[in-house]
Amino acid sequence: MPHPHLWPRLTVPVIALLLGTLVAAPTRAEDGPSVAEATDYSLTVHPGRTGPAIGDSMYGVFYEDINHAADGGLYAELVQNRSFEYDRADNAAYSPMTAWSEASVSGGTGSAGTVDDEQRLNERNRRYLRLDLDGAGDRGAGFGVTNSGYNEGLTLRRGERYDFSVWARTDRPTGTLLTVGARTADGAALAEPLRITARGDRWTKYTGTFTARTSAADGRLTVTAGGSGTVRLDMISLFPRDTYKGRANGLRKDLAEKTAALDPGFLRFPGGCIVNTGSHEAYEAPDWERKRSYQWKDTIGPVEQRPVNANFWGYNQTYGLGYYEYFQFAEDMGAMALPVVPALVTGCGQNKATDDPALLARHVQDTLDLIEFANGPADSTWGAKRAAMGHPAPFGLTHLGVGNEENLPDEYFARFTEFREAIEARYPDITVVGNSGPDDSGATFDRAWQLNRDAGVAMVDEHYYNSPQWFLENNARYDTYDRQGPKVFLGEYASLDNRFSNALAEAAFMTGLERNADVVELASYAPLLADTNDAQWRPDMIWFDNEKSWGSANYEMQKLFMNNVGDRVVPSAASSTPATTAPITGAVGLSTWATSAAYDDVQVTGADGSRLLSDDFTAGDAQWTKAAGRGTWAVQDGAYVQSDQSAEDTLVTAGDTGWQNYDMKVKATKKAGKEGFLVAFGVKDTGNTYWWNLGGWGNTRSAVEKTVDGAKQTMTEDATTIETGRAYDIHVQVRGRQVTLFLDGERWGTFTDDKPAEPFRQVVTRDDATGELVVKVVNAQAADARTRIDLGAKPASRTARLTTLQAAPDAVNTAEDRQVAPRKSTLRVDGRAFTHTFPAHSVTFLRIKE
Repeated sequence: MPHPHLWPRLTVPVIALLLGTLVAAPTRAEDGPSVAEATDYSLTVHPGRTGPAIGDSMYGVFYEDINHAADGGLYAELVQNRSFEYDRADNAAYSPMTAWSEASVSGGTGSAGTVDDEQRLNERNRRYLRLDLDGAGDRGAGFGVTNSGYNEGLTLRRGERYDFSVWARTDRPTGTLLTVGARTADGAALAEPLRITARGDRWTKYTGTFTARTSAADGRLTVTAGGSGTVRLDMISLFPRDTYKGRANGLRKDLAEKTAALDPGFLRFPGGCIVNTGSHEAYEAPDWERKRSYQWKDTIGPVEQRPVNANFWGYNQTYGLGYYEYFQFAEDMGAMALPVVPALVTGCGQNKATDDPALLARHVQDTLDLIEFANGPADSTWGAKRAAMGHPAPFGLTHLGVGNEENLPDEYFARFTEFREAIEARYPDITVVGNSGPDDSGATFDRAWQLNRDAGVAMVDEHYYNSPQWFLENNARYDTYDRQGPKVFLGEYASLDNRFSNALAEAAFMTGLERNADVVELASYAPLLADTNDAQWRPDMIWFDNEKSWGSANYEMQKLFMNNVGDRVVPSAASSTPATTAPITGAVGLSTWATSAAYDDVQVTGADGSRLLSDDFTAGDAQWTKAAGRGTWAVQDGAYVQSDQSAEDTLVTAGDTGWQNYDMKVKATKKAGKEGFLVAFGVKDTGNTYWWNLGGWGNTRSAVEKTVDGAKQTMTEDATTIETGRAYDIHVQVRGRQVTLFLDGERWGTFTDDKPAEPFRQVVTRDDATGELVVKVVNAQAADARTRIDLGAKPASRTARLTTLQAAPDAVNTAEDRQVAPRKSTLRVDGRAFTHTFPAHSVTFLRIKE
């Protein structure tokens, strides 16, 4: 997952898929998708020709603990902060008692607090709850704590069983009675209470089960102790008995089932940014560091012995869902497990390389041990640990990724090579996957690919999050990749929103992935899960709260493709949409990101020399339009200064949105802050613009970014950084669709934005099991696509099966309203050639017997 700064959360709705120059302006129905005059196309299938085979694992899922996807999400534990390990290192609002409060029954009194001392449960589970009991109150009195669960509370369902467990010790010779109750937030009982007697002053695990007698989404779990003395409690846990596949320490059933319904070919885990961010050091008590990279050995064995960690995305992660559970989940879904280990070069905006050879050697050995854990016999060192957890047979690991989105390609590849050589020497059948950085192009991408290609790496992981426009423009991205070079693992991609228009653009792109299945062997949309109450990132495939889960429009699209892949591509050809090319038009703008900067002497002139704008700010800033909440702009010392170093995207604009073929010149000086300058051109509005981002991404590189309906894509970039206090001369030249950029009089770069955003895309595959051609057609425009289809041979049946996804471009799925859902029907096919009209804003899969 890229650093959040790279792709900020969208605030501008995606209104349309295409620029107005591509198709005629549509008319819009009030309650349905846009409509316009039908456009004629042709689609010809060549069943006698041979296309690339499609592997069983082509489409998979990428799981990262982002958006609270694990604890409070896929991991079925209902108790939040069950081991009292929450800390400010995880989140400034956290404490060891987060989600806990004191509770008293029948007048019981005492004190409750967390302790980290020599009486702890174990070295990796350091804090516990100490209850000092006064013995006060009526008969049956008790004092203890209540847990509020995640978000609104614990969700309990009538008639379902729940397994409680706790580790406890007591200094009372006769033992201490623990009473466990489940109630709603207003005190209504949800189940008969459990009564457990803790005996002895040594840590012992106690368990019990209750059945919910009513349903509630605001449940609270209370544990109280009676009598006097001191009771120590840790790992207070409540699990639904009905987990996915009925597994103990298991997965939330609805989320796991929705994931499994995709029929994924692989499961990539555990990230993402959590893989390679933070310290790479091992856990060392007592001076252990919370913010550590995800290290697999921390996540196996008894859950009470697994440490916690500070999640990169700003919360606590318990590792209750660890490597063993990931392998088990992949196996349960029939998917290939694809773990990713840290390469000792941090990514996601941190950009640091570890130079400690002993530390590198330890991580290489850890990776070899991981393969033994997955594949070794039950009597091997690490295979025995897998067997002890309940899986004597090997998991059958075949692929392993090293690193994630590193921005230092040479440093990364040097360390990757150490991992690769060690793995291939001992396990030559394992495919070691490299990566190409956080973006689809640019200097890091090019250098990383060169290194991977020159070294003969088998597979390279690409990641990119771009606008729907980019996905429509780049269907042919892999057409020109070297067929003899490394294969592509498209490990993360999405078009930056969960509207149906985004899903359509992704579908258009996916037809190109399938057409190039001999190059793109693996692909996974990202991320998989998001808690609607607390998400750090969007878009996401599956959304959930404590009670419900629902697939986004993108989920429905991915499911349609993943459930109808086919075994081989059947070559086909289709006509394209007539398009016109209009020049780049728009006003100009100035902006900053977490930086204070001064701008002066703004000049905009037409290609014919005419003066469009001239401002040296001696008369104030009346020519500029500011939006509320976008920084602090004022004229200071004859320059236009944005002074708020915390403000992001502070865009101010000037000029006419109809301007074209012009030159913009401005002097810029960085005064303070993290980055450099943002100089905008072609500005339609804040969600539709180009800007030259000089000294972006923490002042590590520079790029021109194009934003369409709030979603960005990179047009060109290099490694330029910006110095504080130095004045720069910036010049942007716009001619038609070509842009040339000059920095201090030197040409910095150029690009031509002329790729057609083709809305009509298709691919055909053959399903060997059913003997069917699968004709997949995307029509991402406001016009119906009236299409003459030539199958190349007479079909065996006159009836074709159709599955269609159609909705308004800005339709979204919610917990209450599933606007995007597949519709099944049949189609009469008379002969080899026939005409079918594909609806506007739709994807259609036709299954036709050969």
